[in-house]
Amino acid sequence: MEEENKSIEFTAEDGSVVSFTVISETRFNGFNYVLVCEPEGEEAFILKEIQDANEDIIYEMVDDDTEIDAVGEIFRADLEDIDLV
Repeated sequence: MEEENKSIEFTAEDGSVVSFTVISETRFNGFNYVLVCEPEGEEAFILKEIQDANEDIIYEMVDDDTEIDAVGEIFRADLEDIDLV
């Protein structure tokens, strides 16, 4: 049975909406993270799941280099065929 790819819509600061395909998910330091890519793109991004003031779940792009390195190592170990920069 083929697994259906999950997707997440991300609203950028300029209000544009981009749909990402979820490649993998992990948990680190009490937070959930997802590794995503644009459906037609080759670039991958790490998003962090957080709760906003209304306790809605939202995803923020991870931009802290230390956090990217730590979470990226988990994804690298799980996904040997994906090149994370």
